[in-house]
Amino acid sequence: MLIVTGATGTLNGATVDQLLKRIPPHHIGVSVRDPARAQHLADRGVRVRRASYDDPQALRHSFADAEQVLLVSSSDLSSDVVAQHYRAIDAAVDAGAQRILYTSAHGTAFDTPYPPLGIHAATEQHLAASGVAWTALRNGFYGDPSQLLGAWQETGVIAMPADGPFSWIDRRDAAEAAAAILTADTPLDGPIDLTLPEPVTLADFAASASEITGRQIDRVVVDDETWVADAMSNDVPEAVARFTLSMFQATRSGHFSGSDPTLTRLLGRKPRSITDQLRDLDVR
Repeated sequence: MLIVTGATGTLNGATVDQLLKRIPPHHIGVSVRDPARAQHLADRGVRVRRASYDDPQALRHSFADAEQVLLVSSSDLSSDVVAQHYRAIDAAVDAGAQRILYTSAHGTAFDTPYPPLGIHAATEQHLAASGVAWTALRNGFYGDPSQLLGAWQETGVIAMPADGPFSWIDRRDAAEAAAAILTADTPLDGPIDLTLPEPVTLADFAASASEITGRQIDRVVVDDETWVADAMSNDVPEAVARFTLSMFQATRSGHFSGSDPTLTRLLGRKPRSITDQLRDLDVR
């Protein structure tokens, strides 16, 4: 059985949808905090059990009979996320899982200005010491492009701090790749980079937005401290603004400049480009 955590979330919910296209539903189980939100999966024959990363006993129960467990990284910033990940890994080992997969991030390392990468690095370190086979899905950045680009549709400019090359992948492609890895005849071991064939910059986003909308969208570089001050004037807490700034600082120091063909190979096609992703938002 394949067990997936976070299956009521966007990423791993899409992964379960992809798995249902590949294997029978009774071969799939999900571990979720609120089973009521996974009723649509239970109705299709997926095993649904309640658990959280703060409850080791419930985790072991939800992981029972698992050959593989896919752990989504915790988004509970009010908790000790690394400890949560350790508990989930240990529970999967105790439940007898033969392989543990984890949604990590491209560029994962301890020596980076972007704090989540250190969390992923610590988690991967624990996976490597777990004694079972493991795979870290090092996804490129993904999510709502408006969170990355700001109010460009209203202003006509992408006004952000200086950036460097990075991968912005489509979450649907990340989910499809995860399902392909989970059901592959030959396992993939250790960290796996899942990126665009070539990295992009915010200038590339501006060019794509200009192409799609038919109007000029400019990339404007804003000084770091000016950007933080502007964000705070719009009621963004300083800690949140500086956390976001650290992502831009990591891109321009080269932490995300690499690329890898694995995502393309797993999909059997080119990943959705940033132009594809913006077009899917129906921007005008």
